[in-house]
Amino acid sequence: MTVNIKTVAKIAGVSISTVSKIINNYSDVSDETKQRVMKIMQEIGYIPSNSAKTLATKKSNLIGVIFAGKLNIDFTHPFFVEVLNAFKKQMGFLGYDLLFFSNENFHPAGDEYLARCQHFQVDGCIIISGQEVEHGIYSLDNSKFPCIGVDLQLTGQNSGNIMSDNFKISTKVVEHFYLMGYREIGYIGSTSHSEISNMREQGLIASLENFGLTVNPHMFIHSDTFFEPSGYDAMTRLIESGHVPRAIFAGSDLLAIGAMRALKQHGYRIPEDVAIIGCDDIEASRYTSPSLTTIKQNKEKIGKLAAMMLFDIINNQMYARNVVVETELIIRESCGSKLTK
Repeated sequence: MTVNIKTVAKIAGVSISTVSKIINNYSDVSDETKQRVMKIMQEIGYIPSNSAKTLATKKSNLIGVIFAGKLNIDFTHPFFVEVLNAFKKQMGFLGYDLLFFSNENFHPAGDEYLARCQHFQVDGCIIISGQEVEHGIYSLDNSKFPCIGVDLQLTGQNSGNIMSDNFKISTKVVEHFYLMGYREIGYIGSTSHSEISNMREQGLIASLENFGLTVNPHMFIHSDTFFEPSGYDAMTRLIESGHVPRAIFAGSDLLAIGAMRALKQHGYRIPEDVAIIGCDDIEASRYTSPSLTTIKQNKEKIGKLAAMMLFDIINNQMYARNVVVETELIIRESCGSKLTK
């Protein structure tokens, strides 16, 4: 005999929806009915599954996780993995499991993300921004599926997004450099296809102008990614160009760490010759030599808020469409706390 939710309902003499409510711990079922149904489930060896929940509630309790972009980030990225850990934990408390989507074989102009969401009947998606975001992401954004973008602006009717205040990130960097006496400030960012890198660069330019400092385009350089080798290559190009600024804002800690490696290999002292500030406050930034001054993004808060926002959309509750999370300057050795003489 096939044992499923229909079998339980038939033996117990209740509806499928009643069995589903018991499986999902709804409060509007009497204790007597709960105990009787649970005893039957135990006796016939029925184990509730997501498919059983889906049959009665139209929900799978599955959340799709998408690392977007042709040059995508993944589990090796120290910032996003912390965000995702906080998201996973919060969604677990809310009764959801995560389903990770691969984009390695996707057609860049296709709608594979939407097709997979339909196939697996996910209740919603978290989309973590990479670089050169595929067209399929925006097809999903404009669909019926609830979506939350992390570091990615979504505009769909059932979508929201969350990110750090990237403009204020740059303002805090320039303010600290200015207080330390630095007047020549450069920038190492990711590719121009990166929305976040562009925001930080635009914020940096606006802040430099606000403080009456010169914006020197020769001291602004772009790399291929946010990772360490790109920071090393970008800094090497700056050194070879002869336009090494007195202070550098790197768009990520990994870029900053790569830039520090290049500076030291070319005989520059940090911060005596070149001060540097990164962004993210990843674990490794505490242990570089010198330790890295950086902007701390609240990764745990971003992950938890993303989970709660997505939960509210799924359950047709009011939610904030655009959430900006405050950041904090963490002063370490690469741009210390004493004024430059």
